Amino acid sequence: MIYCINPYSWAYMGVALSIGLSIIGAVWGIFITGSSIIGASIKSPRVRTKNLVSVVFCEAVAIYGVIMAILMAEKISDYKTNIYDDPEFYRMVLYAAIGLFWTGLGVGISNIICGICVGVSGSSCVLADAQESSTFIKILVIEIFGSALGLFGLIIGVMQSSMSAFPARSQVMH
Repeated sequence: MIYCINPYSWAYMGVALSIGLSIIGAVWGIFITGSSIIGASIKSPRVRTKNLVSVVFCEAVAIYGVIMAILMAEKISDYKTNIYDDPEFYRMVLYAAIGLFWTGLGVGISNIICGICVGVSGSSCVLADAQESSTFIKILVIEIFGSALGLFGLIIGVMQSSMSAFPARSQVMH
């Protein structure tokens, strides 16, 4: 069944998953944090501006996905010849394409988890800050550690995509 699908479909689906799931993670985190900022600012209006850093951390999750999508799209090579003519060459292209698919899926899922983590910890930071301002920095440190999950996903994605190299044009026909 894998052989029936064009390898470029797998590769571009990985690019789409990387950027799409990362944006979903960012939106989810912004939604969680933003609703807490709006709610807590009724009791304590000063929390609105100070806690926007949580929204910025959530936006970084989307940026990680965009960076990875650009890196992955640059790896995809288009060939002027038919890739189906040489079975060995086709397998090399398919290997690289499926590698990019799994790279995009891994980066996207790690960024969804990162977005939720940053959103929940940002929400906690806002609510704690509205009650007592001395807890802001303490919880913000935890939020920074949660934000590192997306960065780790990006780093692993870069390492994984380096293994997904499309074959050189000189390998087209043996």
